[in-house]
Amino acid sequence: MKKSETPIIQTTINKEIDFKLSDDNVMEFFLEYDKHNKENMVRIVTDYGNIEIELFDNTKFHRSNFIYLTKKNYFEGTQFYRVINNFVIQAGNSDNKKISQKRKKIGRYLLPNDLDKGYRHERGMVSMPSSLIDNPYKMASPFEFFIVQSKNGAHHLDGNYTVFGSVTSGMDTVDKIAATPTDDFDWPLQNIYIKRVEIIE
Repeated sequence: MKKSETPIIQTTINKEIDFKLSDDNVMEFFLEYDKHNKENMVRIVTDYGNIEIELFDNTKFHRSNFIYLTKKNYFEGTQFYRVINNFVIQAGNSDNKKISQKRKKIGRYLLPNDLDKGYRHERGMVSMPSSLIDNPYKMASPFEFFIVQSKNGAHHLDGNYTVFGSVTSGMDTVDKIAATPTDDFDWPLQNIYIKRVEIIE
């Protein structure tokens, strides 16, 4: 990153000026953002019920990214678009053009993996999928996340994806979503929207 960009980042964080994230500025941005935005509890509101999540402080890029997107109202109107009963439910995307427009305004970037914090893909853990593009370093796709629903966990995912949070309340909602009928591509036959994600003070 160019040295001249640092004041822009600080101004963006302090005054919430529109600013596009990119692979060139994302790490410095979230290192600075982490200093000023310490929230780590969020509530996902759906028609199926609420899911409350604690975001781990020691996965700072992923925690800060999720809080940043929450404050930007990114998740509002996104969907649980990949649902596999006895495995995971995955959210944060949609086939609605408004969601892709939101992404463009926020920026195009990936997050570094954070695989060495000792967390495993147990039931109720929240993790971030890797980007679908050519991605040898397993960089994470920042707009999407999945929740492990399987009672036995999903330990074959350990070491490949960053676990950055844990469900503290609402696993019954996770189970309801996981049990919904899906098509051959694991997309629910009846759309399951995230109405909003809100920070729990």
